[in-house]
Amino acid sequence: MHTLTHAPSLPAAEVPPPPPDPAAFRRIGAAQWELPASGAMQVPVRVFADAPAAAAFGLRVGEAVVMIHCGSRGLGHQIGTDFLARMVEEAPRHGLVLPDRELACAPIASSLGQSYLGVMRAAVNCALANRQILTHLVREVFAHFFPGATTAGLPLLYDVSHNTCQVETHEVDSRRRVLHVHRKGATRALGPGHPELPAALRPVGQPVLIGGSMGTGSFILAGSATGEALAFASACHGAGRAMSRRQAAHTWQGRTVVDELAARGISVRSASSRGIAEEAPGAYKDVTAVVEAAQAAGLARIVARTRPMLCVKG
Repeated sequence: MHTLTHAPSLPAAEVPPPPPDPAAFRRIGAAQWELPASGAMQVPVRVFADAPAAAAFGLRVGEAVVMIHCGSRGLGHQIGTDFLARMVEEAPRHGLVLPDRELACAPIASSLGQSYLGVMRAAVNCALANRQILTHLVREVFAHFFPGATTAGLPLLYDVSHNTCQVETHEVDSRRRVLHVHRKGATRALGPGHPELPAALRPVGQPVLIGGSMGTGSFILAGSATGEALAFASACHGAGRAMSRRQAAHTWQGRTVVDELAARGISVRSASSRGIAEEAPGAYKDVTAVVEAAQAAGLARIVARTRPMLCVKG
C-alpha cells in the first residue's frame, strides 16, 4: 500500500510562470528518478510507553522496517539556486534590505513569490513520486527474495516531507490565521485528532520519522497535542549533522567506517567510499538526545526506536 492518504497534502497550485530554463529543469528532474539519498532496513528494538500509537502504526519489536530518505535531490537544489539569485536582484524593488544574501525573499503575492511557490510545489511532487518509485522497487526486491511477501505485507506507514512551505491555519494572538509555514530542517507533526490525518492515524497523531545515522538507528515519534501551539505542529526531522560533509570526509575513511559497522552487524552499500565517510555515524549529533529534547519540549512523543541492519547510500 502506497496511498496518498498516508502522505502530507499540498494545495493545488495555479499554473506558475515557467522557470528561467524549463528544458534544464526537465533534464535535472528526469535525472533524479530512482536515486535515493539514503535508505535503511532497520528493526524496532523497543516500543516506548505509547503502545496505542505503536499498534496504530503497525510496529512490532523484531519486525523489519525500511526507511527511505529522499527528496527531489538536484531539482530542489537548482530551484533554490535560481530563485535565490532572482530574489536578491528583485529585493530593492520590493523595499527589502537584506542583511545577508542567504536571507533573500520576495512578497508572497508578487509574481516572483507565486512563481517560486508553484515551482517549489512541483519539486515536492517530484520528491513524492520518487519515493513512490523507490518504495515499489523495495517491494519488488522483497518479493524476489521472499516469494510470500506482498504489497499488503509491506504497507506504507507515512510519507512525510521536510524542507517545504505549506499553507496552513494556526492560532496567532488568539485568532486563527492562514500562514505559509516554511519548515527547514523540520517536518510537520500533526497531533491527535487533526482532520488532515487518515482515519487510522487520527486518534494517535501523525507518524514523525527521525533518522539518526548508519550506526545509531532511528526513532519513530507521533505528533503531540501541544505541538501546534508551541511550534505550528512542527518537529525535527533528523539527528542533524555535527560537522559538514567535507569535514567528515577528511576525518574518516569510507573503508574504515564500513568495517566498523560490519563488526556490529550492520551492512553498508554505497556508490562511493567518500559518500560513506561523509555519512559516518560520528558526523551526526546524538539522535537519542535530539528526540528526548523534542519530547520534553512537547513537540512529539517517542513511540519506537530502531536498530540498523542494512544501509544503502545513494
